[in-house]
Amino acid sequence: MKTLKHILSRYTAFLWAVLQPLGAWGIVAVAAIDGAFLGLPIDAVVAGYVYQNHARFLLYVLLASVGSTVGSLVIYGIGYEGGEELLRKRISPARFEKMHVAFDKHPFWSLMVPAMLPPPMPFKLFALAAAISEMGLTHYLLAIFFGRVVRFLLLALLTIEFGPEAVHLVGSLLRKPLLLILLITAAVGWLIASRLRANRFHPGRENPS
Repeated sequence: MKTLKHILSRYTAFLWAVLQPLGAWGIVAVAAIDGAFLGLPIDAVVAGYVYQNHARFLLYVLLASVGSTVGSLVIYGIGYEGGEELLRKRISPARFEKMHVAFDKHPFWSLMVPAMLPPPMPFKLFALAAAISEMGLTHYLLAIFFGRVVRFLLLALLTIEFGPEAVHLVGSLLRKPLLLILLITAAVGWLIASRLRANRFHPGRENPS
């Protein structure tokens, strides 16, 4: 166990050393790579950026969501050009049929919900299934983007409240639908209240670019 923690600590330190010169664009790079093919600790990266600069949390949420969405274009291309055999090799026939039916009936939600969930949710399999089902590219990108926004926004708000340990909370919270709805509602209310307070105490202040 200590060896594993040591390896993870060294890996995290290496990753931060690579990302630091990139600034906020490091989130885009990690999210794009994670969304395309290679699993990276994107949640830990987002939490780290938010923890270091709370004021820019919305920027980090949007950059991570955009990067993940753009990276997922690779999965879309593979699936659209004939990824059915690849998907069939990785899941059982029964599960393949279940996913196929789901994307026929509710394509947008069948992709957005997995996009909201952190590992071990096999998101790339759902993205591949969406492409195989010939889901429109616009809907594909929007489903992933909005799903990621929900995931990273919740992570960012928890990080502001509890610190980097929030990464461990997101997995359990996002698997409870009712609690998720309440958290999203609270997050939206918090953002609106924060903006109203800012306008009340600084009515003449311009929004930063």
